[in-house]
Amino acid sequence: MQVMVIGAGVVGLAAAREAALRGHDVIVAEAADSIGTGTSSRNSEVIHAGLYYPTGSKRALHCPRGRRMLYAYCASHGIPHKKLGKLFIVTKDADTPKLEAIYKQALVNGVENVTMLDAAEAKRMEPALFCVAAFHSAETGVIDSHRFMLALEGDIEDRGGVIAFNTPVERIARDGAGWRVAFGGPEPGDITVDAVVNCAGHGAQRLARAVDGFPHARVPKLVLAKGNYFGFAGRAPFSRLIYPAPVPGGLGIHITLDLAGRMRFGPDVEWIEAMNFDVDPRRGDAFYAAIRTYWPGLPDNSLFPDYAGIRPKLTGSGEPAADFMVEGPQEHGLPGLVHLFGIESPGLTSALSLAEEVLDKLAA
Repeated sequence: MQVMVIGAGVVGLAAAREAALRGHDVIVAEAADSIGTGTSSRNSEVIHAGLYYPTGSKRALHCPRGRRMLYAYCASHGIPHKKLGKLFIVTKDADTPKLEAIYKQALVNGVENVTMLDAAEAKRMEPALFCVAAFHSAETGVIDSHRFMLALEGDIEDRGGVIAFNTPVERIARDGAGWRVAFGGPEPGDITVDAVVNCAGHGAQRLARAVDGFPHARVPKLVLAKGNYFGFAGRAPFSRLIYPAPVPGGLGIHITLDLAGRMRFGPDVEWIEAMNFDVDPRRGDAFYAAIRTYWPGLPDNSLFPDYAGIRPKLTGSGEPAADFMVEGPQEHGLPGLVHLFGIESPGLTSALSLAEEVLDKLAA
């Protein structure tokens, strides 16, 4: 079977690799000139444990499973990563039940190595931290996401797959038993393949509407949630990731570390109408206030605008968070076609597991 995967972000590359591993001929069509230029290039590079996702959700399935697969893949492919661990914290006694609920959900989700802590135990682990209770997730880590994507690209090419850059897909239509894919770019044309996987990220909804015969009513809305990050101008006093209890629409302003030990804070949640990656320095005032609830020693004038990421969410402000959507022939009735919508955090962690679901749907 010849499979075209549209989108060379981390999930698209993982799906293309899985297709190649199963013996299919693989083409990846990417509108940009390199891999991972969208959501995959603007994230915190955290390997999530899978703590708080609702029971029965795709996130609850794919995040813990994908995390185990990802650590094994990193080890086998020499991808830089580090299992730093994470402290989930609350700073008010009234929020302790919220923390306990997340801890219980982590156990339901089958997450290993989570431990409830009192304030003194948490402070022994991170002396600069203030909290009234915490739990430790030992399985949380960080990864060099670009090296991960390069390894996926190498696996695809080693098995005869190709990535066509500067190849924006414009139209998809049935062609006998397959799909005719029309594309633009410097050398426009069309190609007929047996199966199509839509991993276009922010462009997934537009692409779904460009599929002849696909019911537009099945295309979910696209909501842009911008998360701004600020860097820290100094030496990080923490050796683990620090996450306060989640807030509506996101995870609150937490501490992430990269493989070099650099510390960043974010993301806040900014609902936007158009793509814009600028970080407004004035948002820093709210960051100082939020961070000092759990790190009272944050120095003045130590934060600087760093980067922003934009999540392709399916629900907006005040709405219940939507799950990943993986729409295959079983859902929409069209053979050889899978759409992925709303693949944001923890998409990086879940990529290898999601890829298996995608190929299983094509094979069913």
